[in-house]
Amino acid sequence: MAPSKDPRPCSIADALALVGEKYSLLVLREVCLGNGRFDQLVRNIGAPRDILATRLRRLVDAGILTKRPYSERPQRFEYRPTQAGYELEPVLWTLKEWGDRHLRADSGIPMVLEHHCGSEFVPVVTCRACGEEARHRELTAHPQAPGWTVGGPAAA
Repeated sequence: MAPSKDPRPCSIADALALVGEKYSLLVLREVCLGNGRFDQLVRNIGAPRDILATRLRRLVDAGILTKRPYSERPQRFEYRPTQAGYELEPVLWTLKEWGDRHLRADSGIPMVLEHHCGSEFVPVVTCRACGEEARHRELTAHPQAPGWTVGGPAAA
């Protein structure tokens, strides 16, 4: 069988094409923390200004952030998450938790998220139907794209 010209249809790949660029998730982190002004983003992320401007434009164009003026002279904007942006927040929380556990275990956690109940927030992925924690061994993939199986392209 000849290799497929097209990669597996994948929502993960589609999402990464948008938010997987360097600094994009850090922009979202800062905006979700309430730091949506350009100078705050430059200071807190450390990205070059031109690259940061490009990422912001792309996230606005994709409907992940909104851009609102807060000063007329000089013209300045503040960025805020849209509903789609807030829906990416659990991705940030999960990445933070993974980084805390696997990359910062010996050096201290840089930030703790606190739930409104007063306890430290630790994200857990659960099944929407039964509420149980989702574990790899309990999940089964069912490709929906025509011509694809879990192992790759279906034989012709």
